[in-house]
Amino acid sequence: MTAYRKKLPQLAGDLFVTDGGIETTLVFHEKIELPEFAAFTLLKNDSGRRALLRYFRPYLETARRHAKGVVLETPTWRASADWGRKLGYDAAALAEANRAAVGMMEDLRALFETPGAPHVISGNLGPRGDGYVPSKVMSAEAAEAYHRVQIATFARTAADLVSAFTMNYVDEAVGIARAAQAEGMPAVLSFTVETDGRLPTGQTLREAVESTDAATGGSPAYYMINCAHPEHFAAALDAPGAWRERIRGVRANASTKSHAELNESTALDAGDPADLGRRYAELRRRLPKLAVLGGCCGTDHRHIEAMCEACAR
Repeated sequence: MTAYRKKLPQLAGDLFVTDGGIETTLVFHEKIELPEFAAFTLLKNDSGRRALLRYFRPYLETARRHAKGVVLETPTWRASADWGRKLGYDAAALAEANRAAVGMMEDLRALFETPGAPHVISGNLGPRGDGYVPSKVMSAEAAEAYHRVQIATFARTAADLVSAFTMNYVDEAVGIARAAQAEGMPAVLSFTVETDGRLPTGQTLREAVESTDAATGGSPAYYMINCAHPEHFAAALDAPGAWRERIRGVRANASTKSHAELNESTALDAGDPADLGRRYAELRRRLPKLAVLGGCCGTDHRHIEAMCEACAR
């Protein structure tokens, strides 16, 4: 395991919350166009920044009501080199966008953090290719080189960790973990699964976590699952082994639809917040270390409220 320069309070066992489906909320609820599904582009002007603040505030208010810590995820899932070029950002502009995102999280932390409910800032990373399909598959070495640029930017800000979401094959996750280790940043790796509970490559969650740990010396701070409904991966959690203790966070979809169905959908499926909350309470009973609760596609602050209520009961 790695000794990092920053300690993560969510590793102590207390319950933390994070936000929901930022892109789906902005697109479907706020009616904001997001080219390439890139929320970080809103940081470039005042109206965009106001939209981001409107998005984040309800989650922080929910956390305060329930006296929970918060993992503040920067809106930078698409803010890496390939996506930046598609959006007209050169390296300098992209680095500035990542820094500005952390700055916004610092401002929110100053407003909402309390002594008993710490707020940590996570530099959010996304896949180099498509989030649902393992496109642009890289070796671990290539992934390390690609993602280290963005991680290095976060390492020179107030970010407490980096978190890579919607990882759909192991080599990219391994590369990110190695890059974060080289930059002295704690790394969280979040895998996505299909309706059968397996990664798009066919690997099980257990295989993905164990092989990533083996290739990195166990350097990731912890693992998460995101962009899938609990009914898709609940059965996968029955696989025995210590790997289950490495999963400390879940950001599930509101919908039970497959990735392919969601990709084709023109309407938002917000599911049932109360039902999702109950499923999270069950996940907490099944995963001994689960501590970070949030949402992904289709979820908003109502779902996080339901999670807090269900887990409190």
